[in-house]
Amino acid sequence: MKKFQTFTGLAAPLNRVDVDTDQIIPKQFLKRVERTGFGQFLFNDWRFNEDGSEKTDFVLNETRYKGASVLVAGNNFGCGSSREHAPWSLEDYGFTVIVAPSYADIFKTNCFKNGMLPIELGTTIVDEWFQRIDANEGYEITVDLNAQTITGSDGFSSSFEVDAFRKHCLLEGLDDIGLSLAHESKITAYEQDHNTPWQAAVAKAS
Repeated sequence: MKKFQTFTGLAAPLNRVDVDTDQIIPKQFLKRVERTGFGQFLFNDWRFNEDGSEKTDFVLNETRYKGASVLVAGNNFGCGSSREHAPWSLEDYGFTVIVAPSYADIFKTNCFKNGMLPIELGTTIVDEWFQRIDANEGYEITVDLNAQTITGSDGFSSSFEVDAFRKHCLLEGLDDIGLSLAHESKITAYEQDHNTPWQAAVAKAS
């Protein structure tokens, strides 16, 4: 997993509440065995017509938001079923940061485990971000994880809270495997000290 320290990206507003994981990545696209390739199906029912053409009234299909990597969303983002494919599809599409007033717990955890930063801010502050993004084409947001701040290209800034352990993992680029490998020397030493089958120890004792 890549280290996350500072990040700057084009912001896109998804001003909807209770966006669930089936809307993020519909169930018919969960048959893939890889973790990649889900981005093309992100928000599929909102992005595309039945013939595969783009719906012109969906925000991510607007030219000004093409290539966005910071998603500002409404309350209770990522609710519904616990599918890990939801953050996979967001990341594969290009999003690295999500800003919302609240998240479903499992979705939020899955974001952290996949190197994405879900930032929680008060509803009033998120509404301010919506207004600034809408008013300024090409609006970018910079995230400084060490300082725990996000700053818009117009200078508007907010601070945010983040769990200390999750912050450490993002800063160091540690997923679950990386956390285990951080103790590789201790694991190796343990294995070397326990390389005799337990049956042999029992037989010797008897």
